[in-house]
Amino acid sequence: MKLLLTIPLLLLSLLGHAHDIKPDNSWWWDNTWWNEGRLAVPANHKLAITWKSYQSGDVDVPVMVVRPDDDKKYPAVFFMHGRRGLGDLIQRHAKRLAARGFVVFAPDIYKAHFIGTHPVEHDYALEKDINAGVDVLLKRKDISSKQACLYSHTRGGYYTLKVATTFKRQQKEIACYISYYPHWQDPNAPEPEQVYGYAKEIDQLAIPTLVFIGEQEQYQRRRVIETSIKVMQDKKRDARLIVYPGVGRGFDFRPENVRTFADDLASKDAIMRSAGFIRKHLGKIR
Repeated sequence: MKLLLTIPLLLLSLLGHAHDIKPDNSWWWDNTWWNEGRLAVPANHKLAITWKSYQSGDVDVPVMVVRPDDDKKYPAVFFMHGRRGLGDLIQRHAKRLAARGFVVFAPDIYKAHFIGTHPVEHDYALEKDINAGVDVLLKRKDISSKQACLYSHTRGGYYTLKVATTFKRQQKEIACYISYYPHWQDPNAPEPEQVYGYAKEIDQLAIPTLVFIGEQEQYQRRRVIETSIKVMQDKKRDARLIVYPGVGRGFDFRPENVRTFADDLASKDAIMRSAGFIRKHLGKIR
């Protein structure tokens, strides 16, 4: 009988001890909000949108440039679309980012090569044209930073990974990397590598990295992303994965007819976290 009483008491003691152990919430905890009720007010800039082009060899690459509609200089962001191309829904995301106070440079690499949306195979020739855009962005007179931040989603995450590593831009022209549910594997790699492996360039990615996915992300994509983040964290690199509960793939650009409240909450949170992350690594307005 004494033993039967001791076991429940021991379990209660262990549960109480576990309750006292605080999780590491330091990356999101805000004392001024918790104690004083203050929220950071986001920047909301009226936008100026222009379409330009740049040369990469004999290829003419169209690019959308979105920035606040004033004469100030702002940090530089290189925005890379994914398999959908730079369609209307993706352009809206670029606008949402620029409205936080950035010069957003968004090339339409598929249009430059007369590629339709959602290509299956990856054309490696695209990579040099994407890389060339970084030079064009950093030569602009309206940017306040000497470096840029890479910003992408889906396959754009692979393109920008190559820009940072293969083209050796990280820690030189590129200061940080952000991506929404990136395709972190060579799209031409065989199926087992798509599910169980990750792009070899992940081992080289050393700049501060921020990645967003939904809890209901596709298994094969989520597995690769989680493995990649762990690899970087094990190497003591600044890499963070944020997983939004109750949210699936494409939450940042899902249209109104299928959009959910959870999608919108995730989108707003991600864009604000991205803005803070970029400002941290590129500096503020000049």
